[in-house]
Amino acid sequence: MIEDNISIALLQSVIDSQKDLIVIFKDDEPILTNKSFNKFFAISSCESYLREYGAFVDNFVPHPLYFYKEKISAGEKWFDSILKLPEIDRVVSMMTPSFEPHAFSVELKQITSEYTIATLNDITQSLIKRIMIENNANMDVKSGAYAKDYFLHIARSYQDAAQFNEKIIGAILITLEDDSQELTLCNSVNHFKNSTRQDDMLIRWQDNSFLLIYLVDSEENAQKMMYKLKNKNYSLELYIQKKDESIKALIKRIGK
Repeated sequence: MIEDNISIALLQSVIDSQKDLIVIFKDDEPILTNKSFNKFFAISSCESYLREYGAFVDNFVPHPLYFYKEKISAGEKWFDSILKLPEIDRVVSMMTPSFEPHAFSVELKQITSEYTIATLNDITQSLIKRIMIENNANMDVKSGAYAKDYFLHIARSYQDAAQFNEKIIGAILITLEDDSQELTLCNSVNHFKNSTRQDDMLIRWQDNSFLLIYLVDSEENAQKMMYKLKNKNYSLELYIQKKDESIKALIKRIGK
């Protein structure tokens, strides 16, 4: 029989290994948080969070796009209210201590009638991209890639996402041999999208070039992405974010 204190230590070790923010609740009360959660709120423990931030749902940013306190039905737990929403809409926004808002998709797993595990996945970049696509905004009309001005506008938040997830930024400048026809641009975008991940950003950089921006955990994996894209119809230049280099400095190296 495993002693209670050992069981808690093992559980803490498991949830600390996850990049997502994880909170374990007893009824409505958080009783255990992982390192990623503590890092986001700049606190040392669950007890510290409760002292400094108060009730969990009070820290959901009120906004029509997200789930927050006022959307909870009277006498109902927030778990039950959010689970009534379609999975794609189970999103909350919370702020860092420096008042930077992040969006999180919420996954709930009820272990017993008393205990629930909440997993919060940071989808800030994905949500921004989804909103832009749904509104047909900030896209390059001729190619279907992201507009350069849009990327330059949100580049800082991409940098924040890299730092929070302990990743580095890779950038591949893709130059087309021939951009004389719009069909060539669209076909190129479709080709690259089939070879990239959902959170990677393909940007129309110049008339005959694209910039692929992506997050990786090592220079080796940044190189692998370039090998994956190799094609005789394009020339590729890889730029990898240096230690302590800002995304602004990285963009300056790539050139405008």
